Amino acid sequence: MDTPPMLPAMLQKAAREYGNETAKMAACVQLPLTAHHGNPASAIAVVGLSFDCVGHSYTTADIPSVASNVTDSMKKNVEIDNPVDNTYTLGTHGMWIERASGSLAGHPEIKRTMETVCSVLKKGVVCWMTLAADDAALQTFEQGMVTLDGEDATALVPADALQKKP
Repeated sequence: MDTPPMLPAMLQKAAREYGNETAKMAACVQLPLTAHHGNPASAIAVVGLSFDCVGHSYTTADIPSVASNVTDSMKKNVEIDNPVDNTYTLGTHGMWIERASGSLAGHPEIKRTMETVCSVLKKGVVCWMTLAADDAALQTFEQGMVTLDGEDATALVPADALQKKP
């Protein structure tokens, strides 16, 4: 599903509260995939940000700050506990990952695992996010095959992605 740009009123509010650069980024955000499944429900979303739209590019060194902006918007709806982050490589691409447990804001009984994975591609930044209700949903997300800039398909998250290297 491709989402339309944010409404002008929302962009003006973002510009007032966060500055014009953030509002510009918000206007450029695309959601090429959203999926919900199961009972209790799990969700997966893919968020993209085109360099052409924002007017500049990012590097691998920028991933943590860009990813933090993406996860900050989710943290408004989810009470986060015990976040753990790390970096790893898929093919020639640097990846950033964060996993946390939490519950939906205002509904502490609805527990989820929140995981976000971001990378810089040739034409933009992409982040994959899940709110997984159980281990099976988390495994579906992590083992989902991705192709980054035409490289061989591989699982999004290797088994050791969250293990810090000495």
